Formats: sequence, structure tokens, C-alpha cells
Amino acid sequence: MDRGEGIPWEGNYSSWLEQKDQRLAQEASQEAARRKSIEKELEWVRQGAKGRQSKGKARLARFEELNSVEYQKRNETNELFIPPGPRLGDKVIEVSNLRKSYGDRVLIDDLSFSVPKGAIVGIIGPNGAGKSTLFRMMSGQEQPDSGTITLGETVKLASVDQFRDAMDNSKTVWEEVSGGLDIMKIGNTEMPSRAYVGRFNFKGVDQGKRVGELVRR
Repeated sequence: MDRGEGIPWEGNYSSWLEQKDQRLAQEASQEAARRKSIEKELEWVRQGAKGRQSKGKARLARFEELNSVEYQKRNETNELFIPPGPRLGDKVIEVSNLRKSYGDRVLIDDLSFSVPKGAIVGIIGPNGAGKSTLFRMMSGQEQPDSGTITLGETVKLASVDQFRDAMDNSKTVWEEVSGGLDIMKIGNTEMPSRAYVGRFNFKGVDQGKRVGELVRR
């Protein structure tokens, strides 16, 4: 689904990612053309809207259309895009005899497992069971008491924290995500930063809200 429209696709996952990347590149190109049109129309407006009155009204209407929230919404999508990474080898993650404790409390004891290429793994358990601790150790944020964690040579880890401790509460949502860039590079694809932020359902005025104003749910 993309902006309420179903996009059928026949083929494997890799071919789907390829066509998706091409589609996003096309959208980025269209947005770049829109921005160029805005600059052209803005320059014309600044010059005093010379020429016939009817033509002037038409160009002003076009300028307003290009800048309208509705126009941007029509070109946004709620589809999150995770670009394909480098080709994985046979080894992804191997954990051997892992142990982690805090004081007298043992969270993880003699844990061993291997994640093969292409696997989708879910880790479930009650609060305090050590799920977040395990992820922090795999990402290198914490060290185990004993045991080893080995990543494949081409593996690149990415994570989304359930907390926002690393965020700057004084920045707007758009500033925090985009770093102030108008165009962001996601994998090998460039796209407008506001469109990218819109994919996380922050649209219009919501992108101008301060991070500290957001309510945790």
C-alpha cells in the first residue's frame, strides 16, 4: 500500500526492493523539479509580477499550489524505506556462552545461538528479562561478563531505541530527524527530508513541534 493505493508486484523480495528503490528515486526527482519550479516562480514574484494580469494571477496560483500542504501530502507516503545493505556472508551473528549480571542478579547465563542469513528473529520475554541488555551487548553499548558476540564481516547493525534519551528536546521533529538537511540520502536514494519525516506520520505543522513536547504513549 502506498498513499491508499495498492501496488501489485510479482517477483522475489530482491526484485521488489529494486523497483521500490527506482520508484523512490523517481519521487525524489519529481520533488527536485518541484523545488526548482518554486524557485523560478518565487523569483518571478519578487520581480513584481510583470506582464498581463491574467498571466500573473495564474503564476501566483501555481506558486501557492507548489507550496501548499495539500500538494506535499499528495506526494508523501507512510511507507518506511529500509534500503538493502551489502551482500551478507554465511555468518550474521554468533553468540557463544554469553553471561551478564548486575550485582547478584544474573540476567543472561550461558546463552549461545546463531542467526543465519535471511532469518527473521523475535526475542520475547517479560520486562527485566534482559532483552534490551542483549541488544545493547550486540551493538557494543555494553560488554558481557563473559562469552563472545561475533558479527559477520559485512553486517551493519541498525536499531530504533524505545526511549528518546539521545534526542535533543529543544529541536523540532524535522530538525532532529533531518539534521537540518533539505535532502537526505537513504542508502543510495536521495529524497526530500520533509517527505522522509512524513513517512513517520509527522506531517505539516507536526514537523515543527519540539521533541520535548511529544507525549510518550
